[in-house]
Amino acid sequence: MARKRFKLFSKLLANHSPSHVLEASLCSTAIETPSTQKKYFKSTYWYEAWKRLCQNKLACFGLFVLCFLFVLAILGPIISPYLYYQTHLELKNQPPNLHFWFGTDDLGRDLFTRTCMGARISLFVGMSAAFIDVLIGVLWGGIAALAGGRLDTLMMRIADILYAIPYLLIVIMLMVVLGSGLVPILIALTIIGWIGMARIVRGQLIQLKQAEFIEAAIALGAGYRRIFFKHLLPNALGPIIVTMTLTIPTAIFAEAFLSFLGLGIQAPMASWGSMANDGLPALRYYPWRLFFPAFFISMTMLAFNLVGDGLRDAFDPKLKK
Repeated sequence: MARKRFKLFSKLLANHSPSHVLEASLCSTAIETPSTQKKYFKSTYWYEAWKRLCQNKLACFGLFVLCFLFVLAILGPIISPYLYYQTHLELKNQPPNLHFWFGTDDLGRDLFTRTCMGARISLFVGMSAAFIDVLIGVLWGGIAALAGGRLDTLMMRIADILYAIPYLLIVIMLMVVLGSGLVPILIALTIIGWIGMARIVRGQLIQLKQAEFIEAAIALGAGYRRIFFKHLLPNALGPIIVTMTLTIPTAIFAEAFLSFLGLGIQAPMASWGSMANDGLPALRYYPWRLFFPAFFISMTMLAFNLVGDGLRDAFDPKLKK
């Protein structure tokens, strides 16, 4: 009887030895890890935001229009047989046809090529101005939010004073002083364009500072730089991206407006605003000269606003409800 019990006990030990337990755990881990990672990936914040964005039909339409504009800006001047500054006086004011898809202007220049070059300039100015606004606004609002106290009050009062100045007025004054060109346009657009971004970043970071994980990081001895770049900034990327997306059409319209007034891009460079200015006097007889630049300005602003609204709903679905 004792021998039977001893054999039974030894079999149980053999079947439940540490090596068997370790092998079983490794096998279960190897089987469960991919599905676990897949489930974790599908439940992440960014994946859910992208899924909600793809479900927004208007935002998808805006993305399609933006992709088309980027492709047109890159490949349009390459596939066109004409240069944007090349004149054909004998073919001036031609309507859209097989040789000139968008027609020609009063100097015989191909409007399709000039429209594509205008797309390059508008997209470059809009995205560059938005990037500079984000850079300055995130730093200004982040420093104000982390410092707090008198420094926060001083920095935000300076921002309020600059914000009280009419935007287009200061842009026009700077363009008159600095002259025309891409660099003066960027300086004029970003001199006070970062203030809205700074306010949004400051509000988001002040709200996040009250969170428990920030208090835990401070208790563990994390410095301000680590707290800002590791904890605060990644959690505020949603509103920053939305604000940046809505800043781009504002900069594009401002550049087109300045070029329309003659303060922006000068000839022979092509800009949608300058093309609209050239086509306005001939609207009655040659409407295509005004239609194409005005159409692309409107579609670009509409696309960016649709994508911005879609991103806002994707990052914060409570707003849509």
